[in-house]
Amino acid sequence: MLLSRALVFTIAIAACSRATSPATQARTDSGQPRYTQADVHFMDGMITHHAQAVLIGGWAVDITHGASPQVRALSERIVVAQTDEIAFLERWLRERNEARMDHQMLMPGMLTPEQLAQLDRARGAEFDRSFLTLMIQHHQGAIIMVDQLLGAQGAAQDGLVFRFAADVHADQTTEIERMQRMLAALPSGGKTP
Repeated sequence: MLLSRALVFTIAIAACSRATSPATQARTDSGQPRYTQADVHFMDGMITHHAQAVLIGGWAVDITHGASPQVRALSERIVVAQTDEIAFLERWLRERNEARMDHQMLMPGMLTPEQLAQLDRARGAEFDRSFLTLMIQHHQGAIIMVDQLLGAQGAAQDGLVFRFAADVHADQTTEIERMQRMLAALPSGGKTP
């Protein structure tokens, strides 16, 4: 019994010393960020991207647009999830003393001012069809942003960035599939964006 406790203690000390080996210590104490500018650009850009999804999701929840109960339920989930993610993204940037960027160009999938105006004018079944079509476009843009991040050299090495990007890819892909089924189930006819 005493021998096995000593063995466990020795293994634990060895594991701890490996965890704080000089190579590991240099990587964490070097003063170099464990994230890249591509990570910062992605995390910051997703705030702007998510904010637009929250805006148009809010229109679907608002009864004045006459969205169906299915579209309203989907939109409520999008608004809640992406509002929480915006808070996470803002905290990530703040903790790293990274300032928000001024996004002059539309990011992939973002709706143009004309598309936003058209969606805001739509009502009832026309709103559902436009909303689903445009939100699919929007979600596909988020997937492109993840792909761009993962294609950038050295990016997504920070565990939080990688997990967030992976979650965005999985969530947006799942929601695209759901919205495509919803869109296919709508009665034919009506305008599309």
